[in-house]
Amino acid sequence: MTAPDGAGAVAHRKVVVGIADLKFSTDPAESIITYALGSCLGVTIYDPTTRVGGMLHLMMPDSTIDPSKAAENPYKFVDTGVPLLFKGAYKLGADKARMIVKVAGGANPLGGGDNDYFQIGRRNMTALRKLLFRNGVLIKAEDTGGSDSRTMTLDVATGAVMLRLPDGEHAL
Repeated sequence: MTAPDGAGAVAHRKVVVGIADLKFSTDPAESIITYALGSCLGVTIYDPTTRVGGMLHLMMPDSTIDPSKAAENPYKFVDTGVPLLFKGAYKLGADKARMIVKVAGGANPLGGGDNDYFQIGRRNMTALRKLLFRNGVLIKAEDTGGSDSRTMTLDVATGAVMLRLPDGEHAL
C-alpha cells in the first residue's frame, strides 16, 4: 500500500529573513528562508546537537564604507553581521566547534564582463572567507558566484540547506 501524496511530510513554519536581516530558531517545526540572493550572501549556521539554526542575509563586505549605515543596521555588512550571527547562536546554546556553516549567493546578476565593475558578490565572499578564517571557522558547503539569484532555506530540525535556482532545487 502506498501513502497518498504528501503523507508523512512535515509542514514547516517559515521564518523569513529579509535583506540585511538576521533570524534564529531552535524550533524543529520551523525553517528559515531568504529570497533573492543575488550579489548578497546568505550565511547559515547550524549546531546539530542543540539544533540552533541561524541565517544572515548580508549585502556588502565592509562597514567602513558607511559607518552610519552599519550602526543603523549591522546585518548589511560581512564584518558587522557575521559576528552577530555567531554571538546570537552562542546565546541560544550553540558551540563553535560543532557549527556547520553554509553559504550561497555572491552572484553577479548583471552577467559579468563590463557590468561587474564593483564585483560586490565576489568581494562579499572574499571578506567572509577572511573573517571566518581569522576565527578558525570553515565553510562546509557553498554555492556562490555565477549570475543566478538564489532562495536559501535552512531546516531547523535537520540542518539541511536547500537552494532554489532558476534550473531547480538542490541540497547544499
